[in-house]
Amino acid sequence: MTKLHHRTVIIGGGTAGISVAARLRRAGEKDVAVLDPSLHHYYQPLWTLVGGGRAPLKESVRPQETVMPKGVRWIRRAAVSIDPEAQTVTLDDTGTVSYDHLVVCPGIQLDWDRVPGLEAGLGKDGLSSNYLPHTAPATWRFIRGTRSGSAVFSMPTGAIKCGGAPQKIAYLAADYWRQQGVLGKIDVHLVIPGAAIFGVPEFARVLDDVVRRYGINVHYGSEVTEVRPEAREVVVTELGTGGRKNLPYDMAHLVPPQSAPEWIKRSPLAGADDPAGYVEIDKHTMRHVRYPNVWALGDVGSSPNSKTGAAVRKQAPVVVANLLASMNGREPTATYHGYSSCPLTTARNKMLLAEFDYSGQPTPSIPVINTIRERTDMWYLKRRGLPFLYWNLMLRGLA
Repeated sequence: MTKLHHRTVIIGGGTAGISVAARLRRAGEKDVAVLDPSLHHYYQPLWTLVGGGRAPLKESVRPQETVMPKGVRWIRRAAVSIDPEAQTVTLDDTGTVSYDHLVVCPGIQLDWDRVPGLEAGLGKDGLSSNYLPHTAPATWRFIRGTRSGSAVFSMPTGAIKCGGAPQKIAYLAADYWRQQGVLGKIDVHLVIPGAAIFGVPEFARVLDDVVRRYGINVHYGSEVTEVRPEAREVVVTELGTGGRKNLPYDMAHLVPPQSAPEWIKRSPLAGADDPAGYVEIDKHTMRHVRYPNVWALGDVGSSPNSKTGAAVRKQAPVVVANLLASMNGREPTATYHGYSSCPLTTARNKMLLAEFDYSGQPTPSIPVINTIRERTDMWYLKRRGLPFLYWNLMLRGLA
């Protein structure tokens, strides 16, 4: 049985884990280990563009070994439990890794089973989801093949990674059908749990115009609760009344509910009153509320920000600064204010950059340019600028 010890152990080799590891190494930390079994590293924001026929899947993936910071020990196993009292992590081969400091960022769990019929039907007969790399290309295939009939796009209740993704693909599809001259022959439906198209009014006003432009039927306060692939229909439930209706589809892009990984939910790190099981942290310092040598960021944290890579970009330096302060016997003073951004593709060559924080107010980060409107230059930021930033700066601890 493997028994290892490292001063700092990071669970998860995704955006958050690699960013934190790189920053720790740049700060001179020599004993850092990353636990992650995956041999591939994905830039997941590109999957929306893959599903919309605007980018190839191969651009979203690189070998994990090419992004692992030099000098970091990569333990190619999955964590299955944490004992924060004993300061140990148990691995999927029954080995253990003990730590002095722990950073928890294993990502989010896609709860396909909470929507009966969804997972079994994926990739076939018009049903797809951009939330998996192997089904994102099918989304584009189904969009391209739809010339009439009905199309359904949905967003689940609860926090999900990239909360704008369920509607972005609807706009990419509708704009394609408009260009092809068939949009008028397709009933496009968007099922969302909220009472508004977006939580920040300044951006919601723009998106309301986008919805009207494409003639999209928005089902507010609702979610897809069942898929019947053999009948090519979904069951839509109204959240307030429990009323149900069936929507037929020729193509459908559906997003599953999401939560913390099951082993995190069962761990002492999860919030006792949180059914989604996220790691219970202070939303400003990212430190665990009960275990001072445990930190969490990214999708698995309980901080009430939108779960995006942009949030991680602001969280990672806060975690590292506070972790280093704690290592040196000081109180953490670095603060995360809830910044997140959602690059909302509203057409095949236009984007709205929604940036906001815990206050729910727009927090634009690009000077001079008015990002609270659809822009073609923001499209090029999404397609070229942000991937470059991700691979060359963010994962290297430079941005």
